[in-house]
Amino acid sequence: MPRFLLRATSVALLFTLASCSSLGPKLATPQVSLVGIQIMSADMFAQQFMVRVKVDNPNDLEIAVSGLEYDIFLMGDSFAEGASDSSFVLPAKGEAEFDMIVKTNFVSSLGRLVSRTSGGKLENIPYQVTGKLMLEKGIMRSIPFSHAGTVDFTKAKDKMKAIEPKS
Repeated sequence: MPRFLLRATSVALLFTLASCSSLGPKLATPQVSLVGIQIMSADMFAQQFMVRVKVDNPNDLEIAVSGLEYDIFLMGDSFAEGASDSSFVLPAKGEAEFDMIVKTNFVSSLGRLVSRTSGGKLENIPYQVTGKLMLEKGIMRSIPFSHAGTVDFTKAKDKMKAIEPKS
């Protein structure tokens, strides 16, 4: 009887390992970058910006994204944070671009940025964006991301859809 139990356990373990390996390939981290930032409205207490976001998918399969959580830093300072529950599909080895509405307050963002650029043009501003892409399906429910680059405060181009952040 113990020999039978050992064989049954071994077979069950092999089936478990085989099914786990067929659940899906390991996903490489998509690159989330900022393409442009446009000031939509501003007053003493709050600003609203349209942020153009580009997501590159290095994987051989498409990824259904149900939303994202983000933190945006400009010139090392916190600029905006939030979440979006709008969904989109990243094509295999492709990219997606969309516009996202972000709201900030003067003290924490624009005021510091303008003072650090000495009132000059807001071009080639160093940024870092971090967060998580939330996935619609699969065992892995989110993919963390982090990317640094430069961005200009320009008009967002070819709007696809606006995404309101959650409060």
